Amino acid sequence: MHRDDTWPERAAAELRPALAAAVSHGNVPGAVAVLGRPGTALVVLTHGTLGAECGPHAPDRHTRYDLASLTKVLATWPLVGQARHAARLDLDAPIRTIDAELPPPGADLTVRQLMAHTSGLLPETNLAQYHHSGRPLAHHLCAEPLVSTPGTEHRYVDRGFILLGLLLPTVLGAPLDRLADDLWRDLGLTATAYGPLPRSPQLAPTEQRLLGAPRTWGIPHDPSAALLGGVAGHAGVFSTAADLAAFAERLLDPPDPLAAWLAAWLAESARPQAAAGPGLHRGLAWLGTGDGRALYHHGYTGTSLYLSPATGRYLVLLTNAVYHGWDRARLTPVRDLALRLVARSP
Repeated sequence: MHRDDTWPERAAAELRPALAAAVSHGNVPGAVAVLGRPGTALVVLTHGTLGAECGPHAPDRHTRYDLASLTKVLATWPLVGQARHAARLDLDAPIRTIDAELPPPGADLTVRQLMAHTSGLLPETNLAQYHHSGRPLAHHLCAEPLVSTPGTEHRYVDRGFILLGLLLPTVLGAPLDRLADDLWRDLGLTATAYGPLPRSPQLAPTEQRLLGAPRTWGIPHDPSAALLGGVAGHAGVFSTAADLAAFAERLLDPPDPLAAWLAAWLAESARPQAAAGPGLHRGLAWLGTGDGRALYHHGYTGTSLYLSPATGRYLVLLTNAVYHGWDRARLTPVRDLALRLVARSP
C-alpha cells in the first residue's frame, strides 16, 4: 500500500469549497465528509444543517443518515462474504440450492449474478403488488419473467439485493437485521442500525412526500424497504460518517485475523464482472474505475462511500439531498470530485 499521509488534508482542501457550494446553492441542506487512510488522522468536513426540523444544528460525524443503497455494501455485501468465508454459500450455484421451492426462472440465478446486477431481473421494483399475498416475496420475485439472459447485461436493479436479503436468513440462520447487527458490532460499528429510529436533531430527515405532512424521518425513504418493515437487502440502514469511516478502515486494513476475510472479500469483489459505463465496471456490489484505483457505491438519499485499496484512501460523503426533492444532477459535481480525489495518482 502506497504511503500517503498528507492526502486527507490535501483532498479536504479541494472538497471543502465544493461542499460549501452545494449547500449555498440549495442542492443539499447540509453535508458531512470524512477523509482518511488507516494509520493517519482523519479529516472531517461539515457544512449546513440537517433541515428546518432539526433547528440550527450542523451535521457532524455522529449524525445518522438514511444510507439508502449503501445498505447493499454495508449489510448485504459483507454478510454474503461472511457466508462464503464460512463455506455456507457458493456464489455460482443456483439459488434454488438455498430454497428448493423457489420457482423458475429466478431459481436458476446465482448469487454472483444478483450481486453483479447481471441477473436480468425486472428493473421496476413495484413490491406493493405482492403485499399481503400470503406467498413468500422471494417466490414472487423468482417467478417473474427475466428481461435479459442472466450474466449477459449489466442493469442496476434493487430486486437482486432484495432477494439476497430474503435468502441470507436461510443461509446464516437468523433474521437479516440480527445478522447485520452482530456483524456491525464485531466490526465496532456502534451507531449503524436498521430503522425505525426515533426522530432527533442527530438524525437527518429526508423527503416530504405529501404537502403539509411531516417529512420521512427515522423510517426508510425507500418505499420498498418500508413495505418490508424497514429491513431489506437493498435499503433501510442508518449510519454515521464515523461508523462508515471505521468500516472503510476495517476493509482496507483489517485490525486482526478475524477480520482479514473482509480484505480478501473486497479484493475478490473488485474484480470486474460487467461493464457498467464509460471507464467503469461492476464488481460484486461495488462499482470500480477502469484503472482499478477506486471502488465506490452511492445511496439514493445522497450518500456515498469511496475506497482505494491500492493507496488505503477512503472518503465518506453523507447528505440528505432528497430533502429538497430529487435531482441526480444536484450531487454530481461533488460526487465526481470525490471519486477523482480518491482515485488520483499520488
